[in-house]
Amino acid sequence: MATGILDTSKGFFEQIVEPLLQKHFPDDVQRMACGFLGYGSECLEMDDELSRDHHWGLRVDILLPEDLHQRIGGQILERLVPELPNEFDGISLREGHVAGHGIAPESLPAFLQRTIGLSDAPQTHAQWLDIPEVDIIHVTNGQVWHDPGAELTTIRQSLASYYPEPVWLRRIAHWCRYASGMGIYALNRAVLRNNQVYAWTAFSRCLKWSIELAFLLNRTYFPYDKWLMPFFVQLPHLAPQMNPLITESVQADTTWQRRLALLAQIADLLDARMVELGVIAAHPTFAGSETSSYRLLEHAYGAIVQKLPEDVVSHVPCWDQIPLEQFHTGYVASIPLEEWDSILNLTPE
Repeated sequence: MATGILDTSKGFFEQIVEPLLQKHFPDDVQRMACGFLGYGSECLEMDDELSRDHHWGLRVDILLPEDLHQRIGGQILERLVPELPNEFDGISLREGHVAGHGIAPESLPAFLQRTIGLSDAPQTHAQWLDIPEVDIIHVTNGQVWHDPGAELTTIRQSLASYYPEPVWLRRIAHWCRYASGMGIYALNRAVLRNNQVYAWTAFSRCLKWSIELAFLLNRTYFPYDKWLMPFFVQLPHLAPQMNPLITESVQADTTWQRRLALLAQIADLLDARMVELGVIAAHPTFAGSETSSYRLLEHAYGAIVQKLPEDVVSHVPCWDQIPLEQFHTGYVASIPLEEWDSILNLTPE
């Protein structure tokens, strides 16, 4: 395809869906926000041929204030679906992402609740800390083509302006704690005990948390795990220096001792960036130990938490996708098991 699914969906909206909304709901269309955002690799423009085996296709998200959704949410499908074509720009609507018709009316507060766990933009430090970072992207990603009331746009802009300073520092501290204490330290102990399973899990977690910490130090939200590296290599700071070390560390013939040395170099880079940004003060050069490895990032953890305000210092940042899982569990519980198996591409032999 010459254009991506987002641009094709925009054409579908402008040529087909918007005229139908104007025709059937002329008094309400000014309160609607329409676009393509939320879940799916398409929203990050990362979809490829592998993305098309489930939940892929044209999509127009129609987000409505709660009162409007209660009044006309069901009517939108009833009136528009019979007038939709079978396909647009060569893409079948009947086999698309949302119930086979390409349009998804939803309450805006409900959309926000299943992504960031709030019905509006976060107002307090606690609310910011309770949002899983990867789910913020599900609100800020994609495209919005129609939002006369600017309610959705205002929320997207609020989130895109990034974390308040105390929240940013609290999240940096938490990632330092885990990348070090549950990462390089745990890996070193696993290697010393020849615990290969724990070594691999600790190594993988340390890499993930170190990469996510680099996003934090670029003041850029990090995406869901599988898209970490494609977006990481685009970061202006840290990625050029870290990427060769990461690439070497995941090679099959790299020894555990070499991996530990590479992770220590990554920790040095992250630490230097924190000093450069003023997140922590300059400090003496430290040496690690044979039994504990190089827990440098936990020095930063201690330095940061000791200067945090009371409303964030003991508030642990959320990183589990709790709102998404609540929504997803309800969805799976509501459909026939055969339909769920079909979505999973499981076919009886």
